[in-house]
Amino acid sequence: MIEHERDGDVHVLHMRAGENRINLEFLAAMNEALDGVESSEGAAALVTTGAGKFYSNGLDLDWMGGVGRERAGEVLAGLNALFARLLTFPMATAAALNGHAFAGGGMIALAHDYRVMRCDRGFFCLPEIDLGMGVPLAAGMYAVIESRLPGPLVHEMLITGRRYGGEDALAKGIVDAAVPEAEVVMRAAELVRGLAAKDRATMAAIKRGLYRSALEVLQRDS
Repeated sequence: MIEHERDGDVHVLHMRAGENRINLEFLAAMNEALDGVESSEGAAALVTTGAGKFYSNGLDLDWMGGVGRERAGEVLAGLNALFARLLTFPMATAAALNGHAFAGGGMIALAHDYRVMRCDRGFFCLPEIDLGMGVPLAAGMYAVIESRLPGPLVHEMLITGRRYGGEDALAKGIVDAAVPEAEVVMRAAELVRGLAAKDRATMAAIKRGLYRSALEVLQRDS
């Protein structure tokens, strides 16, 4: 489900489960892969990416509303824990958005330090307004979004459910670069490679300070 590749000091996690829907299996695989990155020695940085049309298409709502209904709460708690882990990861991180990053998948990308998106196809979107869920976002989700994006943009994004292509996302400050598909992972690696030698304990401590308000919410709801 997640392939771990190393490019010098940069660890690249390739999510290879189709739409990379977030469920218990996905969360377990991601945490195992992150454990592997954290256990590495020496200088290191992290890039995550998907495959084909999708970075991640968000929560596995079909499973959570069907056979996994009784464990849906575990998925939400696990996703909060993943947000917190990424926000405070002890090395520089970048999400390489090879394709669609929707809903929870977009939020995972926001929990990284940097984001690079392909410029020709694929969208970044938080479409909860159009899902008819009544209470579509948990407190931890709001915390992650608001920790990364300015208030007016958050309002536009959530109230309209707008889909942002690469160039639009770059102009709005959602991503740090928009490049052709073949360059997405390479550009993401470039953004973090120069930070790979930073002290991990100091990096994590600084991030905990930067995102302390969001972490309080995430830890309360995990």
